[in-house]
Amino acid sequence: MTGRVEGKVALVTGAARGQGRAHALRLAEEGADIIAVDIAGPIPGLQYPHATVDDLAETVRLVEKTGRSIESAAVDIRDAPALGAAIDRGVDRFGHLDIVVGNAGVCYIAPWDQVTPEIWEETISTNLTGTWNTIRLATPHLIANGGGSIILTSSVAGLKGLPFLLPYVASKHALTGMTEALAHELAQHKIRVNSLHPGGVETAMGDASAQAHFGPAIEGNPSVGGMLITSTQDSLTQPADQANAVLFLASDEASFVTAQHLAVDAGASTY
Repeated sequence: MTGRVEGKVALVTGAARGQGRAHALRLAEEGADIIAVDIAGPIPGLQYPHATVDDLAETVRLVEKTGRSIESAAVDIRDAPALGAAIDRGVDRFGHLDIVVGNAGVCYIAPWDQVTPEIWEETISTNLTGTWNTIRLATPHLIANGGGSIILTSSVAGLKGLPFLLPYVASKHALTGMTEALAHELAQHKIRVNSLHPGGVETAMGDASAQAHFGPAIEGNPSVGGMLITSTQDSLTQPADQANAVLFLASDEASFVTAQHLAVDAGASTY
């Protein structure tokens, strides 16, 4: 099957690498032009390598290789004026907006009593407030276009309370609830809203240097360590696995799918 989003335009945040790049590329392969946004720079205290402008440029190269067009911007989704300007430039170039993939996010691993105010603020402001900025600035374009699809990247941590990820869990549960509230409010505009719930994904966020922080945390509280495993041998999914789910939710195949929470997580959310 090809052309599943032919002629559509998709905004993808966190598009420089990992899941965001995979989403942009998969949608482009199926016919969409892309508006790609990423901070593409340092983030305080991050436990894994940050995305770069070179990463974003590689996303541009890969999308253009499919034959589709892409408008990119190195923008922090917490910077609402800059984000709004980037979205508007993309819509001005392509003429409309059909799909919004709110994918950008950060994660810090730490026991609850090692969560600093800075870690809390960085996580909540990016994952929740930044995603809200994306929604409120992009949705008027969907309404003007007569409808569309919004997909928010939540997490297994948005379906159950994983340990050692307290701010992340709080932010991702908020996105899960936001999905349902928005889906019902925006239905009158023919806009569907769903959330994606990845488990472990082989990306920079899943880098060994970051995951190593789980070890000492589990040693200090071993009884909850089992919550972090899955029922399958391959516990890590690939970005492409998540992108296939995004493509489905963005396409007309999901015309009656809204207010739903799709877990692509090797069974982790129910383990």
